[in-house]
Amino acid sequence: MKHTDIRIIREGDFLGKEVTVCGWVRTARDSKNMAFIELNDGSTLKHMQIVVDKAVLTLPENASHLGASLRVEGKVVPNMQNNGVEINATAIEVLGDAPLDYPLQKKFQKLETLREMPHIRVRTNTFNAVFRVRSVMAAALHRFFQERGYMYINTPLLTGSDCEGAGEVFQVTTLGYNTEYESAEDYYANDFFGKRAGLSVSGQLEGEVAAMAFGKIYTFGPSFRAENSNTPRHVAEFWHIEPEVAFAELPDIIAIAEEMIKYVIGEVLEKCPAELDFFEQRFEKGLKEKLEGVVREDFAIVEYTDAVAQLQASGVKFEYPVEWGLDLQTEHERYITEQIYKKPVFVINYPKDIKAFYMKQNADGKTVAATDLLVPGVGEIIGCSEREADYDKLVSAMEARGMNLEDYRDYLDLRRYGSVPHSGFGLGFERILMYATGMSNIRDVILYPRTVGSIR
Repeated sequence: MKHTDIRIIREGDFLGKEVTVCGWVRTARDSKNMAFIELNDGSTLKHMQIVVDKAVLTLPENASHLGASLRVEGKVVPNMQNNGVEINATAIEVLGDAPLDYPLQKKFQKLETLREMPHIRVRTNTFNAVFRVRSVMAAALHRFFQERGYMYINTPLLTGSDCEGAGEVFQVTTLGYNTEYESAEDYYANDFFGKRAGLSVSGQLEGEVAAMAFGKIYTFGPSFRAENSNTPRHVAEFWHIEPEVAFAELPDIIAIAEEMIKYVIGEVLEKCPAELDFFEQRFEKGLKEKLEGVVREDFAIVEYTDAVAQLQASGVKFEYPVEWGLDLQTEHERYITEQIYKKPVFVINYPKDIKAFYMKQNADGKTVAATDLLVPGVGEIIGCSEREADYDKLVSAMEARGMNLEDYRDYLDLRRYGSVPHSGFGLGFERILMYATGMSNIRDVILYPRTVGSIR
């Protein structure tokens, strides 16, 4: 169906020209002599006003129903109220009616209500803006790595190992419920792969394989974690950016992570000004100033030990205890970024017992060369480390966790054949989207959120 995107008409020189547009009715006002319809086609956050002079054109039945889809022909004329343009309609065709039970009758609805209709909520201004920023940011991430010579790698989603070693893997099976097997080993032996399989929690292990051949690689795809965490920051299926860099130690990968964050935030500031204005007005005052500060200022770096001491000295009564050796909770992460440093912070050198098996063991015997990037309003968005390149130390860490070394034979071989210092990180795509948009719940920056007890 030949037509012109509303975005192109709004941004181009179309005054006085005849155009055809298609879209969905967002609002409508109908009177005896005139009708005004706000049309949106998804190409821009801003609507196009369609003016119907009933002396010239009879408005088709149901054309003013909210949610109806229309094809409109007409002339582009100035809109005196907003210094923009509008279309004087000469022909209107109803492509698809939306009856009066269309769910978006109210001008404003709570985000919790909209989550119950994910297939419809994308037609609201909020989600038009969210997914436009998501698209721009995804393209920016690819550009960042491509411009710097990284190879894009597609790692498998089906896996026979648990990257994190935490057991939070969704099982994949073709057998379904069955009571005839005498043991789990017997059950899995008869399954599709002949062993237990699951959905990948991370592409890191396979990414390291590629980095040992290509030097600098990145992955960008979905990850799955069966973590029973019903919080505003957790979903069971999320998108993950994971670079792996050979010949890079912890300071090197920290610099790469900071450069990447600044790059993609800068792209959003440049390409999504209308969306950021919308988020600033509706969701987070001072959002643009915050993002401009991210691009302008250096991130802070603090030792885990010092961060714990700062939290203990704050005098704040946290819900969760603050002690050396315990993981930082969201309330701790936000206090560090929002109250102490007031900007993004890399917390480095965590206790080895609370971090993954693959992280490089520091000389003190107590900590690992790891960092989390914490940002105001969200908390952790990046988990990062130098990887353990020493075969014996890696095996020792895995045995201490009771891991089956056979499941990681390929990974261990990397330490036997030309091992090198190397580092990488995982960026939760939805979390940086939360930070860039001011949305406070991860369910509102992904098309169909998968959470505990809920799949649609």
